[in-house]
Amino acid sequence: MDAGRSGAIALDAMGGDHAPAATVQGAVEVVRELGLEVFLVGPEATLRRQLAEFGPTPRGLQVVNAVEVVAMDDPPTTPIRTKPRSSMAEAARLVHDGRACAFVTAGNSGAAMVAAKLIIGMIDGVERPALATPVPGIDRQTLVLDVGANMDCKPHHLVQFAVMGHFYAEAVLGIRNPRLGILSVGKEEGKGNRVTVEAFRLLRDVGLNFIGNIEGRDVYSNTVDVVVCDGFVGNVVLKVSEGLGEMIHGFLRREARRSPASAIGLLLAKGALAAFKRKADYAEYGGAPLLGVRGACLVGHGRSSAKAIRNALLFAHSYAMGGVVDHIGEKIAQLRARQETEGVYGA
Repeated sequence: MDAGRSGAIALDAMGGDHAPAATVQGAVEVVRELGLEVFLVGPEATLRRQLAEFGPTPRGLQVVNAVEVVAMDDPPTTPIRTKPRSSMAEAARLVHDGRACAFVTAGNSGAAMVAAKLIIGMIDGVERPALATPVPGIDRQTLVLDVGANMDCKPHHLVQFAVMGHFYAEAVLGIRNPRLGILSVGKEEGKGNRVTVEAFRLLRDVGLNFIGNIEGRDVYSNTVDVVVCDGFVGNVVLKVSEGLGEMIHGFLRREARRSPASAIGLLLAKGALAAFKRKADYAEYGGAPLLGVRGACLVGHGRSSAKAIRNALLFAHSYAMGGVVDHIGEKIAQLRARQETEGVYGA
């Protein structure tokens, strides 16, 4: 197989709670049904045995041997310092070497960030990568970043997150001229902490569709398309969203068991509830893109199923083919030039 830079995806086949069964199945499905090219990276003998369950290996899927595995409880520096021949490190190296256009893993997220940053490398001018994830809204998803890569940020980091989120939302989520907002404690200019207040001032001059501050309730209202915040706040938003969806689903099931009338009502609303569950299901979008890296990188949920892996591969391919990395690089270069001449955003 000629799995070159034209669109092959490097999959860490040992990443995730259900690997390699889920990763191999997801890869086989996406190659057979959608015609994508995938490098399946991990211990070759283990992967060959798993592949045998699906019949002949489909054309477009290639196994790349990696003798080590990064565990979920390993330190973030593991792919660099102690397990440089791990499936995670080797998958990232395929992107660095130009053999693949995207890197996907459902493994240790801290280690994935380090591998992407230090092996694949950062876009010139981007200081920190940001994890972005879509959360469900009434009509469409809202992209939130950062959701965990950076606990403390400076104002110009939020500006860079906004640039990266803008181009990802356009190219991958299909949102034209996405509306950008800073997550704060009030919509008025001047509300928030020092970082958000200064980021507000800077984002007015970036040339994107910046609508100002937004509050927590706006994340789900479809009044904004890209929400910018530091990783501490973003991770709380993400975990609360996941917990709220699970709570609503569990509450309705419990109420249905309490009376026949409630059970009938739940049965009548079965279609609407199924649609809600799909919107809140992480498996539908596969994972969170790590923006700011030179190649497309997607970090999946540790509990990723074959369906989640399949969708992660699909989203990673759309990300890579959408020219997001190039667009981010061009806009960041413009901002750096303005910083040097006008002091548009500072340290």
